[in-house]
Amino acid sequence: MTDILNSFGKTDLLNYMNTYWKDYQGNDEQFWKHEWDKHGTCISTLRTQCYTGYTAKEEVVDYFQKAVDLFKGLNSYQYLAAAGILPSSSKTYTSAEIQAALTAPRGHPVTIGCRNGELDEIWYHYNVAGSVQTGEFVAADPDGTKSTCPATGIKYLPKGATSPSGTSTTLATSTVPTATATATATGTPGAPFSGKGYLNVRTGGTQKGCIISSGKWYTSGTCATFTAAASGTGFTLTSSKGPCAIVSSALTCASTVTSPTVFADVNGLLADNSGSTAFYATSVPSGTTQATVYTSSQAAGLEIVWQGV
Repeated sequence: MTDILNSFGKTDLLNYMNTYWKDYQGNDEQFWKHEWDKHGTCISTLRTQCYTGYTAKEEVVDYFQKAVDLFKGLNSYQYLAAAGILPSSSKTYTSAEIQAALTAPRGHPVTIGCRNGELDEIWYHYNVAGSVQTGEFVAADPDGTKSTCPATGIKYLPKGATSPSGTSTTLATSTVPTATATATATGTPGAPFSGKGYLNVRTGGTQKGCIISSGKWYTSGTCATFTAAASGTGFTLTSSKGPCAIVSSALTCASTVTSPTVFADVNGLLADNSGSTAFYATSVPSGTTQATVYTSSQAAGLEIVWQGV
């Protein structure tokens, strides 16, 4: 897998995988191959006949890139910490407590896995609207009951702690597009708009969802990755759908956009070409609803904050 990723110039992706996508037995390369063989080869839209102008092994790169992008959009540690669930060598938690903490940010339950009564892995579930490569990942309920954790007495050990069995424990990070495990976002919300990142949405002083690749606000799915590129005194934004612009007062990202808006950074907030950081929607979206984001006044006010990845 290393040779394939290097042949496509994916050194940043490979470096990230070498840091975060680790095999507990120390054989990362074999672990990645196992993930591709078990999961990647089962995804219909990664079949070579689905590509136009196919380059050999292109589907392998797409698989690992999407898995890592999904991983970066999930912060399990933060979700648990917000509910007062922190790593401890002595304290235990209930399955219900852990499930509630991980369900709250996305509105859908997850699958938690335990080994010897210790929290070992977390699976996040999605439906994909479109292809794995370019589609929208929509948060979904698990396809059945698969949890291997007891109802009570679950240990959430600090990273590297030694369990009673004598083994060093870490929370597993098996990352596949349809069941993505715990992740840590690497960027800092509010950091300068540069390179690749997410557009998080804040309303009423609380973060609630993010901007997806079409430019709409979504609270239940996976955040889209945007590229911020310097332009004049500001920057432009581009998603997988295309360049972004304010079109008829609505934030729009599409291949049909011919004149991208030059946005500005005002105290860590996205500002339109007039310098205003005020954006609006007709209402706060929920479930699978996607809300159009406007620069003209609507019922729900919001701010957009950058988070580098």
